[in-house]
Amino acid sequence: MEALDGLLHDAMITTAIIALPMLAVAGLVGTAVAVVQAATQVQEQTLTLLPKIVAVAATVGFFGWPAMRLLASLFARALAAIPALEAGW
Repeated sequence: MEALDGLLHDAMITTAIIALPMLAVAGLVGTAVAVVQAATQVQEQTLTLLPKIVAVAATVGFFGWPAMRLLASLFARALAAIPALEAGW
């Protein structure tokens, strides 16, 4: 069971590391757009969504390769943990 706990812990940490840049960029862009909308009093929904989509897509493009390396590393650890998981049952 200890192998499973370690693997789940690694999966949660990897998920947080991968999601954090996208969530931070979406939050910052959303806040900036909200400030601009409040200042100009333009309440168009398209103006809120489009910059976030573009910013998150650029972030995924920029951080995609390191994220894939993290996921490949997690997959390799999961494959290496199979014998320990099998012995634990």
